[in-house]
Amino acid sequence: MEFPVLETERLKLRQLRLDDASDLYDYFSNDEVTEYYDLATFTERKQAEDLIQMWIDSFSRLRSIRWGVTLKLEDRVIGTCGFHKWSQKNRRAEIGYELSPAYWRQGYMSEVLDAVIRCGFHEIGLNRIEAQIFQDNIGSRKVLEKAGFEEEGVLQDYFYLKDRFVDAAIFAILKRDIC
Repeated sequence: MEFPVLETERLKLRQLRLDDASDLYDYFSNDEVTEYYDLATFTERKQAEDLIQMWIDSFSRLRSIRWGVTLKLEDRVIGTCGFHKWSQKNRRAEIGYELSPAYWRQGYMSEVLDAVIRCGFHEIGLNRIEAQIFQDNIGSRKVLEKAGFEEEGVLQDYFYLKDRFVDAAIFAILKRDIC
């Protein structure tokens, strides 16, 4: 499968490259970004390189796909979005994303999700897209609801992250609901 490049009104979503590591490090070294993420806050650039390499390798095995989000006028990564836990047999995947805080609350992630969801349903062949978020992640909840996801329930003590158990709210959107 060739990596699909997506464009929105303001953004270009492309495959990540190792030379994007500085951009990812810039925001993954921010505790605000990793608060609801299953990664520790980055302390060195190599962590960003390793994450990018993992995403590249996982796509080459068709286990996941992760886009680097750039402004159309700049080839600098301001966030990522993609599918993991991709089950081709069951035609479902889980979506994940993050964005540099400088770009929060400006509609960028809604724009990204719209493009990625359309690609997931129409080009990748998914039937169901899920999201699992920390129960108290209000920002992510709003983004998912705006994109058409519906909350299906709460998984109690689902994650053990950062030395504590955390409830997960599970959201989903089905192809039949938007197509």
